[in-house]
Amino acid sequence: MSEARPAPESLSALFWAFNRLALQGFGGVLAVAQRELVERLGWLSRDDFLEMLAIGQVLPGPNIVNLSLMIGDRFFGLRGALTALAGMLAIPCVIVLALASLSGALLEYERMAGALRGMGAVAAGLVLATGLKLLPSLRHNPVGRAWALLLALGAFAAVALARLPLIWVVLGLSGLGMALALWRLRTREGGDR
Repeated sequence: MSEARPAPESLSALFWAFNRLALQGFGGVLAVAQRELVERLGWLSRDDFLEMLAIGQVLPGPNIVNLSLMIGDRFFGLRGALTALAGMLAIPCVIVLALASLSGALLEYERMAGALRGMGAVAAGLVLATGLKLLPSLRHNPVGRAWALLLALGAFAAVALARLPLIWVVLGLSGLGMALALWRLRTREGGDR
């Protein structure tokens, strides 16, 4: 049985938690989401976070948006899902629209373009750090740590080195990963009998 975890006290607490999360994560909220939801607020265990993230990656749309909908639904049903989504999107949407109206003029400056490139590198580093932090949770994954790391290395090589289209890499490697997980689960069930 899993341990009891704290839950958001109200819809307002859920909204502001996801709003804070969205405003901290320029270029990628995943690292911030893991730190906030698992470590700081304690609403999810690492395993719960990984399971929800895995489901969110399969569903259409941004992973973090899918994650916000699932977490909101877990605690408050449909109202919670919509509240968490609003927290993720409301203020960041206003900021992005304001910046978009200024971007044409600002991107002409070399320093601004360089700053955006630097922020991209920071976002990539945060995603890598989150992956490393969640690595111990792979011991519960049916695929196993070695195979999961091999699939991740294959994805990196296919996209970054071979420059294959992301859609084909995701479809190919996710299909391979799911087939491997299914095989390992069936093998495990057969051994338990």
